[in-house]
Amino acid sequence: MMHKNIPVLGIAAYSGTGKTTLLRKVLPSLRAHGLRVAMIKHAHHSFDTDVPGKDSYELRKAGATQMLVASRHRWALVTETGDAAEPRLEELLAHLDHRNTDLILVEGFKAEAFPKIELHRPSLGNPLLCSLDRSIIAVAVDAPLAHDPGIPVLDLNQPEQIIDFILRVVMRKGSQGVRGVAS
Repeated sequence: MMHKNIPVLGIAAYSGTGKTTLLRKVLPSLRAHGLRVAMIKHAHHSFDTDVPGKDSYELRKAGATQMLVASRHRWALVTETGDAAEPRLEELLAHLDHRNTDLILVEGFKAEAFPKIELHRPSLGNPLLCSLDRSIIAVAVDAPLAHDPGIPVLDLNQPEQIIDFILRVVMRKGSQGVRGVAS
């Protein structure tokens, strides 16, 4: 998947597998390679980006449907959606600043069809997502798999393998050619 000529890559796994932990290791290296990476993360619950007692939090709680907080260092927009349906990835991609982005990484949205790397820990006993999701282009594991998944297998304990895969396959080729996923 490309969004406005920017590659989009998901990190998909069952809860507790280590998606955020891996991303915290991968992001600094991607930045060191000169990439400007945008992130979209799905949350399964309500969340706050501000602290109770802060002006922006209090104004949002008082009824503002959109609250934009800005400083010279960063800005953030919080939009209240009420009881709307779960957002689709495509809707969220439109909110990113594409002029300052080289790669979009997505944590979550595993039910949507777009290129993803699956994180899998056989010891957790979960089935492989890639057996049902043809948009998974690689699987990163921390132990040998019982069978060949038919896609590249990366070492979850070696983040540099995942970084290399992103640079070599996702950034240079898009996702084309890996399991027939078109970008």
